[in-house]
Amino acid sequence: MILLTASQRAQLLANGRQADTDHIPVVKFFNPFGAGVWLATELDEDGDIMFGLADIGYPELGSWSLNELRSIRLPFGMRIERDLLFTGDFPISVWAEAARETGSIRDAERLLYRSGRLPGGTRPDTEPTSS
Repeated sequence: MILLTASQRAQLLANGRQADTDHIPVVKFFNPFGAGVWLATELDEDGDIMFGLADIGYPELGSWSLNELRSIRLPFGMRIERDLLFTGDFPISVWAEAARETGSIRDAERLLYRSGRLPGGTRPDTEPTSS
């Protein structure tokens, strides 16, 4: 599987040029056999170092190597995969807060999408509106 499409690579590189911005994740990588989920928001100009939210036992913001992800060999000839259906929808700060609250990116995804709740227990449809 191709880990990055040309359009994803272009968006990640563009995000990497914008410092101090709360980007929406562009791509989600995962280990189909267990622990390991990565939400990437940025790619350095070198084309290797990514930034985002990584969870290999505990979710934290940081950097990792795309080439190292590509080199991981799993049982049955499998490798790290890209979630083809992933849409970031929320800034990385929201993902990080939800992942810390729930303990993992996978649980944060359930919190954010399946329950319709945002971190802190608020529902998007109950946000206060100005009159």
